[in-house]
Amino acid sequence: MKRRTTFTTIFTNTTKFGSRLFIFLSCLVFPFAVSAATSHHIHIALSNTSEAVSWYEEHLNCEAIAGRADAVNCANTEIEFFLGQTVGGSQGTGVDHIAFSIPDLDAKMAELESVGVRGSGVRLLRFEDGSLVRDIPGLFKIAFITDPWGTKIELVQDEDLLGFHHIHLNSTDPTAALDWYSQVLGGEPASLKGMLDGVLFDDIWLLATEYTDGRPGITQGRTIDHIGFEVADLDEAAVQMNRLAVEFRQDPMVPDNARSSAKQAFILGPDGVMIAVVESGWAGIEREVVAAGSTESAELYVVPRTPWGEPDLQGIWTADAAHGIPLQRGIDVAGTNELTPEEAAARRERGTLSSIWGYDREWRDTTLGYVKSAPSTQVAMVIDPPNGQLPETTAKYKAAVADAPPRIPPQRARTPVDLGTYVRCITRGPVGMMMPSIYNNGLQILQSPGNVAIQKEMIHETRIISTEPREGFGEGLKTWLGDSHGRWEGDTLVIEVRNLNGRTSYLGSSEAMKLTQRFTRTGPTTLEYQFTVEDPAVWTEPWTGMFNFIRDDSQYELVEYACHEGNYGMTNTLSAARTIDARQAEAAANEE
Repeated sequence: MKRRTTFTTIFTNTTKFGSRLFIFLSCLVFPFAVSAATSHHIHIALSNTSEAVSWYEEHLNCEAIAGRADAVNCANTEIEFFLGQTVGGSQGTGVDHIAFSIPDLDAKMAELESVGVRGSGVRLLRFEDGSLVRDIPGLFKIAFITDPWGTKIELVQDEDLLGFHHIHLNSTDPTAALDWYSQVLGGEPASLKGMLDGVLFDDIWLLATEYTDGRPGITQGRTIDHIGFEVADLDEAAVQMNRLAVEFRQDPMVPDNARSSAKQAFILGPDGVMIAVVESGWAGIEREVVAAGSTESAELYVVPRTPWGEPDLQGIWTADAAHGIPLQRGIDVAGTNELTPEEAAARRERGTLSSIWGYDREWRDTTLGYVKSAPSTQVAMVIDPPNGQLPETTAKYKAAVADAPPRIPPQRARTPVDLGTYVRCITRGPVGMMMPSIYNNGLQILQSPGNVAIQKEMIHETRIISTEPREGFGEGLKTWLGDSHGRWEGDTLVIEVRNLNGRTSYLGSSEAMKLTQRFTRTGPTTLEYQFTVEDPAVWTEPWTGMFNFIRDDSQYELVEYACHEGNYGMTNTLSAARTIDARQAEAAANEE
């Protein structure tokens, strides 16, 4: 009997992946074999297609497909992207990961490591010894990363097959699973490098891992939603598949909004793998992008009232739709009043990718695809001055900035005081606390006669604001968030904030800053927020910004933001800084 080579044997328990048994095909012969299909595409669910195209172009050398903003060609296969809610990444499902072959894997991983997770959306998976690359003698070098949306990707250095390399399955019975793919889809049993048995579709390998933790999760609803194969005549192939008792989830048909007349069907493979079978000429499905606020009625909106007659602003709101709106108007949108829905969606995704900070996808609200509110098409937050730019700073302020000592970067912080109040989990200040971010954008408002409570989810700050008439601000106690006085101007809640302690600066603002906030309901689910900053010590004139919060009582819940001064992140930041100091001191000593 032929001995099957396994990754467990090769790794010899030197990697965390070595505990999984990689067993490959021993071909069985069945009647009614289907004519050979070709591997056609991988279907990945995520929160923005155009940014996914850019990511796979930049990091995996794939090429955009003319006329499509939702797919790339990766040398020998196609990756299609679609907007969809997902409940997790690909790991643990019937398709654990996909793989690409790179000419120089060491150089590629060094490149990705130098870029870092911030700004690229690449997460590097290390082996137990901390290394990024492992050399499998007689086979090739391997490494693992994930894309920003949770798709696990293996990178290999196989000079014989560059580009898209293989699809890696999880299965409770790998041999039977691969036999199924060979029989139903016509894959060819073959040996990879003379070491690993597999199923080959043209030059795309199908490999499998023994899954020992129960049963793999179904792929549908995860980042790798399904894999696709192409046949010349889908109706004929369906007849043959029915003879093999293949389970059809969708019979052959031309879907609505398909870009061609080619048919598509869905079948269920072993271990919960959803498989699309398409005819030659398949070009995907055209999907509509919805703009933020497009579902609001154009009729005059009447603001509801509380039992005591005040405008009712209560509820849970989120700024997820506003995430990605720049503070100032950029040169690239000069003369533009509004972005297209596609442009707005791509901008918000870029904002997410550029501020990942190494978090897993589950931390990033907009990346999960569960946000009900579509991205805002607003060009910039600043609405006054009308050019969308902040006013000039004063000559005195410019001179002070020029004479100020260099800022100590976080990685060289000497004490916690060298780090900002945001990093220290103290506060983001009255201006910054309202700004949208990649996550924790919740805002809850509660009212009682004469008082309004405003709670912001990020850094768990709650303000109790009196709307009763008060005599001036005086020169009393100065605090992190200042002294807030509220009043009603028609349907608008106006809050003036003064007496700041100067330690929550926003863009250089001083303790003399006056902040005026305005909250107005403009629709059943829309809360317009305006903020005006007056600080003659910094800017030559006041300026005003604006964006909308969207109501989401049915889904969004404010949860504890367990961030506090002296948190573990602070300890790690200072510890890392001291490590850098020690390394530099050692290097200097060696030079002497």
